[in-house]
Amino acid sequence: MTSDVENPAPDEAEGEGPAEQTLHGVAASPGIAVGPVVVLDSRGPRVPPRRIPAAGFAAEVARLEAALAAAAAEGAQAEAEANRRLGPRYAGILGAHVALIGDPQLAADARGRIERRRISAEQAVAEVLDGLAERLEGLDDPHLSARAADVRDVKARILAHLTGTRAASFQDDLAAPSVILTRDLSPSDVARLDPAKVLGFATEVGGRTSHAAIVAAALEIPAVAGVGGLLQSAGAARSAVIDGEAGAIVLDPSPATLARFRAAAEARAARFRGLSEEAALPAATLDGVEVELHANIEFVDEAAACRRWGAAGIGLYRTEFLFLRSPTPPTEEEQYAAYSQAVAALPGRPVVIRTLDLGADKLAAHGDVVAHEANPALGLRSLRYSLRRPEMFRTQIRAILRAAAEADGDVRLLLPMVTALDEVRRARELIGEVAASLGTAVPPLGAMVEVPAIALRADRFAKEVDFFSIGTNDLIQYTLAVDRGNEAVAYLYSAADPAVLRLIAMVVEAAAAAAIPCAVCGSMGGEPLYATFLLGLGVRVLSMAPHQIPEVRRLIRGVDMRHARRVAAQAQTLDTARDVAALFEDALRRASGEDASAAC
Repeated sequence: MTSDVENPAPDEAEGEGPAEQTLHGVAASPGIAVGPVVVLDSRGPRVPPRRIPAAGFAAEVARLEAALAAAAAEGAQAEAEANRRLGPRYAGILGAHVALIGDPQLAADARGRIERRRISAEQAVAEVLDGLAERLEGLDDPHLSARAADVRDVKARILAHLTGTRAASFQDDLAAPSVILTRDLSPSDVARLDPAKVLGFATEVGGRTSHAAIVAAALEIPAVAGVGGLLQSAGAARSAVIDGEAGAIVLDPSPATLARFRAAAEARAARFRGLSEEAALPAATLDGVEVELHANIEFVDEAAACRRWGAAGIGLYRTEFLFLRSPTPPTEEEQYAAYSQAVAALPGRPVVIRTLDLGADKLAAHGDVVAHEANPALGLRSLRYSLRRPEMFRTQIRAILRAAAEADGDVRLLLPMVTALDEVRRARELIGEVAASLGTAVPPLGAMVEVPAIALRADRFAKEVDFFSIGTNDLIQYTLAVDRGNEAVAYLYSAADPAVLRLIAMVVEAAAAAAIPCAVCGSMGGEPLYATFLLGLGVRVLSMAPHQIPEVRRLIRGVDMRHARRVAAQAQTLDTARDVAALFEDALRRASGEDASAAC
């Protein structure tokens, strides 16, 4: 990890100035940035109306087609540059832009407007793409609403070719390294950011799943998203602090606040320097209990980070991103190539490949997933979808089994969103048929525990599968009936809720009784706050984003199991999430060495 970039705020010691104000949003990219404020309007160029005479229709359509072709070519160049600078994962984002520019429906809709209303190609393109962006922004689903930035990026690219003007990067006009506050940033904008000029940014819309957040994390630029009312509050701000870990922004910070954040940034940089030296150390408690720390990945190129941080394996390979990044379903050969690369990247280590988890907030541009279900989180998604489309499921299983048979690795299959025993039995039967046709063995088959129904009957499910993997994000949401993307009820979404802890304990106990492994691969698995509790329950496999591994490893190396079991037992006697969180915070301080006087 690189150290956080800072820049002195202007006039921070001049005495009187605007009052300090703190705003909260979503932690999108970790780190702390301090600097002068630059406020941007990111809605893109505005197009004045212009009428086209009937005789000019053909020429206007020709202009449209030429601009689309030029924008697609330019987008392909940008994709190649992103691949060189950031790698294929991020290049794929711009590849999706190229696909949108080349979408025949976009050309048809714009052409129809030119013909029917005799408007300019610029106005037609702007209307089509502004309408799409506004519809996306109006969705309650944060994953889909975040795609509006991609649409506006494509609009700006096409309009630049139609008008013959090339907008200079806003970075060219920055007088000094700055903090950017804006409604949104397109992925193209973020991919071009120079960390020496843009210290951090905050947006009114978007979230952790937005492409801007993904690229910001790759560039290690601190970012906060989804800050309601940001631009209205920031109108007169002169300086700001971006806290990408807490999801907070401080406008016009006082000298005392600046000193506190600078100290935090220096401590963070020192912490990661130390953590980078511990990657080869075992994840073992003070009394010698070893824990396997695995990595969650979406793309094969993340395997490098798995190796860098000492991952013991891949605990969750989210295969749906192969489907989401392509306008057509990936072929068996394309899937086989991706799975083989993942297995080969960590030879001899376990690789858990989750079958397709489409639906809810992950909708592909193909297939028959219902994009407008009244309640997609409870609809046709994940294993339900795969069993509805058995031929597609067989294609994926064939690719996985081929990769498992031809690579020197420990490949395991994981079924998402399991609800009923019959689903597991149907899936195992189908997998067995594919394995028989290939002449290969059936890999260990696991079930994700994301639905209370499976947690409550974990003892029965444990007889049907070879391992459990607890997906805490959905388990919390379904247990507490809370949409974590809905800010009005987000305060209820808590991994520390006693009901959630009880369900997790039931699953771990059932797995132990059946002598099968039980991993935690949801967000709880990567948060040091919950590590002591999970260890105390008996969890010995945690899976998380690669960059979270070093801090969890350090935490584990400061825990003794007698204390961990005490914490786990006490947590299950408490009545409120607040009390549980306080207990876990105390355990975290102890394991981190901040409470050296605590009794053993």
